[in-house]
Amino acid sequence: MLLLLHRAVAPGLRQACRLKSTHSRLCIQACSTNDSSQHQCPSLAFSTENSSTRGWRVMGTLLGLGAVWAYHDHRCRAAQKSPHIYTREEVKSHCSPETRIWVTLGSEVFDVTDFVDLHPGGPSKLMLAAGGPLEPFWALYAVHNQSHIREILAQYKIGELSPEDKMPPALKTSDPYADDPARHPALKVNSQRPFNAEPPPELLTETYITPNPIFFTRNHLPVPNLDPDTYRLHIVGPPGRKPLSLSLKDLHQFPKHEITVTLQCAGNRRSEMSQLKEVRGLEWRTGAISTARWAGARLCDVLAKAGHQLRATEAHVCFEGLDSDPTGTAYGASIPLARAMDPEAEVLLAYEMNGQPLPRDHGFPVRVVVPGVVGARHVKWLGKVSVEPEESHSHWQRRDYKGFCPSVDWDSVDFDSSPSIQELPVQSAITEPKDGEMVEAGEVTVKGYAWSGGGRAVIRVDVSLDGGLTWQVAELDREEQRPRKAWAWRLWQLQAPVPPGKKELNIVCKAVDDSYNVQPDTVGPIWNLRGVLSNAWHRVHVRVAS
Repeated sequence: MLLLLHRAVAPGLRQACRLKSTHSRLCIQACSTNDSSQHQCPSLAFSTENSSTRGWRVMGTLLGLGAVWAYHDHRCRAAQKSPHIYTREEVKSHCSPETRIWVTLGSEVFDVTDFVDLHPGGPSKLMLAAGGPLEPFWALYAVHNQSHIREILAQYKIGELSPEDKMPPALKTSDPYADDPARHPALKVNSQRPFNAEPPPELLTETYITPNPIFFTRNHLPVPNLDPDTYRLHIVGPPGRKPLSLSLKDLHQFPKHEITVTLQCAGNRRSEMSQLKEVRGLEWRTGAISTARWAGARLCDVLAKAGHQLRATEAHVCFEGLDSDPTGTAYGASIPLARAMDPEAEVLLAYEMNGQPLPRDHGFPVRVVVPGVVGARHVKWLGKVSVEPEESHSHWQRRDYKGFCPSVDWDSVDFDSSPSIQELPVQSAITEPKDGEMVEAGEVTVKGYAWSGGGRAVIRVDVSLDGGLTWQVAELDREEQRPRKAWAWRLWQLQAPVPPGKKELNIVCKAVDDSYNVQPDTVGPIWNLRGVLSNAWHRVHVRVAS
């Protein structure tokens, strides 16, 4: 048995012997600072004991030190072994505290379960990457890409990705969506084909301008892959005038105009209507809305160049996209000519989004931006513009995006009886805390957004912690809103004490615009079969920590 022990600790024993003299000197120095403690000093010199006892104690001490060094040597050798290899599917399955939380960076795999609660940005932000790559999130928040943060992350490394599994399999080439662009993994997907997704609420109001990768995406058809060098925008002229065929370079010759505009889908918050009664449409939550800084040529300048002017009779500007279904039917929509020709309406043929060329999902190379108007009229991948006596005959203009009485069902609906949605009603929603979340006692912080269509400014957001019995006024951000040109949202927040003894809070918000339009208190009176125009008070129920 001694032989086995010797073999186990011999490497460490030799190391311990080399440290013997150093250890003794340290003990002597420590003991010399306090004479009364000399006999308690753990020195290796036992001068008061007989040689036999002294020998066994020295041997025991060295054996203990040897065991420690042997263990350390074993750990170092283990660390030098080949790392464990994982597939992306294995990583993907570790996305909750119960299964442990894994993430990847490059080819490395990390188990960050024990770090989630320590994350400076809060656990919810890190959980967005659970089971997937960190890169898309680090791209949004460049502060992460620093050496000291990589050193922290390195402590949680558990292995590496399989070399054969570093890229996800490509879609079959026969798939009409095979050429769709890559998307940010933080987006909450409502449908894959066509792709429709919204950012999670905790990221939605993190910044006033929504980063391009997490701007909500509303597609009706496969995303076209257009060549900017051969792209042409066709502007149909009035009778007697030749049409214009504009290249991207030609559009850049018009005066560049920039504006900050919020886009909102007509179906934003549809999921709340479907909880009351079934509706047809994507289950958008609170994220079918985003804000960007857009740049391009003013539509009124381009129409004037083609020879158009205001008319005494009703007229509409019709837009046709270059996205189409297998039959060749393209997405289309229209707006009144009066809005299109009004310089104060600031309608754009946009080619930049947040200082960059439009991403493919958002209309590259050119899209329409109609401030204050429902997102359905902001036609992407714009291919053709014409002025017509009637609004667009597109399905999405004539047979969709319209509101109806709550009693109208699919057997009785008459789409011709209702006008197409243009300007949207006043809207607000809570983005933090999330429904069902646990909040700390003492004080609660509530955050959200508010916006109204038609350029109407939001002048107030009221927040209640008790379901609407009592109210407090939230603090609005300081972004300037021009009179009748309030094209972008207001972000808001409220810090309020949690009433003593409360175990739960029913948080409610409602916005008021400068025409004193205010949100209705419940969904019932505004319910409609398509689930559009959902702008009732937004409600979040949270629990209070004991």
